[in-house]
Amino acid sequence: MSSTLMRHILACNNTPSPAHLLPFRFGGPQVGWVSKELAQALTFLPQSFHFDGDGVAMAGRLRSAGARSDALAAACRDLARQGYLRIRGENFDIRTGFEGPVLGTLDRGAIPAFGVIGHGVHLNGLVRRADGLHVWVGVRARDKAVAPGQLDNLVGGGVPAGLTPAETLVKEAAEEASIPPELVAQARHAGRVSYILTLPEGLRRDVLHIYDLDLPEGFTPTPHDDEVERFELWPATRLLEAVRETDSVKFNVNLVLIHLFLREGLLPEAEAANLAPLLDQGA
Repeated sequence: MSSTLMRHILACNNTPSPAHLLPFRFGGPQVGWVSKELAQALTFLPQSFHFDGDGVAMAGRLRSAGARSDALAAACRDLARQGYLRIRGENFDIRTGFEGPVLGTLDRGAIPAFGVIGHGVHLNGLVRRADGLHVWVGVRARDKAVAPGQLDNLVGGGVPAGLTPAETLVKEAAEEASIPPELVAQARHAGRVSYILTLPEGLRRDVLHIYDLDLPEGFTPTPHDDEVERFELWPATRLLEAVRETDSVKFNVNLVLIHLFLREGLLPEAEAANLAPLLDQGA
């Protein structure tokens, strides 16, 4: 196994080109990418989807965000019955890029199938001691469908329709780690990372909004749902070694932690210079 941090960035960006996929559009603007197999299934829904030389577009009659959302919800129920995707019962907003107006909503389980951008929040829980930086990590529940038993951030979750990343952080912090709103309000927005990852369920075009929260020595996070089994406080150097030398950390959390290590000056200068340009560190 390679011991470089670069391998995690490359693993999350395994799609050099989406040329094998068809653009998915709302009229003119492109919002996603669909496989040829999914496009074939959508041909049986001509009331909602049209096809042309530029790919797949929602029908022109669906002019409002609400109309598009309703049509997509109906299509997803049909596609789920056929085994193309899994309905999760939580909608995400659809935009053309990282930001911009909401053009519709789509069930979270269908986000990869339609190649739509998905947003998430991740919180680094930090404790600064005389002997160096320590980081709270979550040990994921062993019955989770994704990354069971692996290490995770203190808090992480998708941004549902109608909420901002900051609002989502407050909600997720209470649900996952029993962090009160007045404490999580002290978190600092530290940037974001993005990646494009091809999986069997489709194309994940994820944007992760990163927050840092300095926690007092006396505070211990407590699991409040079934996301994690427990939380552990690790020296940052131990966590860096785990990311560098093992695959014990959830795949995209590696990127969030590398972003943290870069900002905290924990990486050798030459390694940091190679990694920094590969992570979107914008605000």
